[in-house]
Amino acid sequence: MELTRHRLALEATPQDVLRMLRPDDRPFLLVGAWAGGGAIAGSAPLDAPLDLPDALDGPDGAVGGGWFGWLGYGLGASVERLPPPPPRPHPLPLHDARFYDHVLRLDPAGVWWFEALETPGRAAALTRRRAELVQRTAQRQAWRLRGMRPRAPGFDGHRWAVADAVRRIAEGELFQANLTLRLEGELEGEPLDAFADASERLAPAHGAYVGGGDHALCSFSPELFLRRQGDRAHSDPIKGTARDEAELVASAKDAAEHVMIVDLVRNDLGRVARYGTVAAHPPRVDRHPGLFHMVSRVEARTDASDADLVRAAFPPGSVTGAPKVQAMKTIAALEATGREAYTGAIGYLSPVAGLELSVAIRTLEVSEGRAWLGVGGGIVADSDGEAELREALDKARPVLDALGARTPTADVWRRRRVPPLLAVARPDPSLGLLETMLAVDGEVPWLDDHLARLGDDAARAEILAAAESAGPGRHRVRLVAGRVEVAPAGPPRPAPCLEPVLVPGGLGDRKWVDRRVPSGALIVDADGAVLEGAWANVFIVESGRHVTPPADGRLLPGITRAHVIAQTGAVEEEIDLDRFELAEAVYLTSAIALVTPVRGAAFAPSLTVAPSAGREPSPAHGR
Repeated sequence: MELTRHRLALEATPQDVLRMLRPDDRPFLLVGAWAGGGAIAGSAPLDAPLDLPDALDGPDGAVGGGWFGWLGYGLGASVERLPPPPPRPHPLPLHDARFYDHVLRLDPAGVWWFEALETPGRAAALTRRRAELVQRTAQRQAWRLRGMRPRAPGFDGHRWAVADAVRRIAEGELFQANLTLRLEGELEGEPLDAFADASERLAPAHGAYVGGGDHALCSFSPELFLRRQGDRAHSDPIKGTARDEAELVASAKDAAEHVMIVDLVRNDLGRVARYGTVAAHPPRVDRHPGLFHMVSRVEARTDASDADLVRAAFPPGSVTGAPKVQAMKTIAALEATGREAYTGAIGYLSPVAGLELSVAIRTLEVSEGRAWLGVGGGIVADSDGEAELREALDKARPVLDALGARTPTADVWRRRRVPPLLAVARPDPSLGLLETMLAVDGEVPWLDDHLARLGDDAARAEILAAAESAGPGRHRVRLVAGRVEVAPAGPPRPAPCLEPVLVPGGLGDRKWVDRRVPSGALIVDADGAVLEGAWANVFIVESGRHVTPPADGRLLPGITRAHVIAQTGAVEEEIDLDRFELAEAVYLTSAIALVTPVRGAAFAPSLTVAPSAGREPSPAHGR
């Protein structure tokens, strides 16, 4: 293998080169300070990576090729022992990196090069590829980002999370936790065009577009996570943000945050560094669009492998907190949605250019048209919820402005008080899904809906055989992590005494085998919204009007719930604890008990199922 470089007669911006690569598989663009400045673009990765040497010589700034992609925040659970994450409304892969044996490289002098890690078997194909690329033209396409709003529990939930983090810090549990607010909307058009246009406006220091089939990342990150060439490695953690430089320099809170995180990064690199080689430079203030950031360089000499270096420092300390593991446990407990690529890392590993990764912040994540942006900040002992909310929106504003979207205003959203509640453990998704069905005289009503909830029809024959073998009467059929279990339905459950418990973000719209919630629990979110019971959906009755919480991704929308809505004309509205307590009636719905009155039994609907019921598909899925 050798590095080959060919100067291209190409006059194009990095964004236009990305647009040229649109027809190809998995295009990417890194723009800004990467590899010393300029841009790196590529597409059409190889299915099977080449056998790479540890290093290849090349001129300064050359890249050649290698692994390009991202590492999601969730990979932290493979490094440290952590509790289950919050619900993940739009799950992305835990990581997505592909091998490219050639790239287009814009050097700091403004010259484009076709660079390749050439082997004899690929020489002819690379020659054809180079000739084909220079004939392409860039085509702009329309796109629109709209509806960017805080995902529930929204601003109220973020205020609550900040307050609870401050409480944990005061009790000595940790020193700092970095908490995130998630803004979510819809992207019409291709994320490639959104990134190309917005990155021209923002000129991010570590901008990155990574396309991945049905998902993509548009990152406008200002922060370097790791840079390594040979035995030299360094990190440039950012901690401390303000819209005014003088305000940032004078802020004792930002200075305290910064010192804690620099010490954390020193410790991370020290885990794999040669003794005595870890050093931190004095902080500097960097200007980025709309904001000023406090930055320090932490450097070390190491003989560790690239994998061991990343493992020692991942996830980045500036987006977790200190101590890191306890901060990550706090993040899992207080945040309402699981992080995907956000606060992980984006970049490359090249035998020519070494290792370079950004911190995946200011990053719009896109999956099947849904788009979301995580923003947040470091919470310390004297943090204030309103100030932290303003800082998060300050970080979002330049990105959303460049993307043509409006930044929501915190003061137009309600401020609902959340009473002190017992918090319960989240379920562990890795243990699999649970689906509970009612069998009546050997048949399973609404089976199509249950299977639609799982997105898999493969278990149909086994479920029907199990129900038929159970014989006459009412039985409970469960699909537990792919295994079918049958048991008598038993007598109706007594009406429970519902006890509110707090689960930030709820349990999500799936029913997991691991559902560690007391059977009498009434699940409440961090914005004070009542969501569901431990095993049932919740309805209230007000002046004869039936109301149930909206199916917004925080709760499991049951099949029985859908039939009750159809029968009663129930509406979906948010319900807080005061409204719940004042309702003239409360009842629960579930697959086995159907309708269980809690109070005001006369208002509860009567729902029965016949053996042949439910042959027509229902719009709902779940219980």
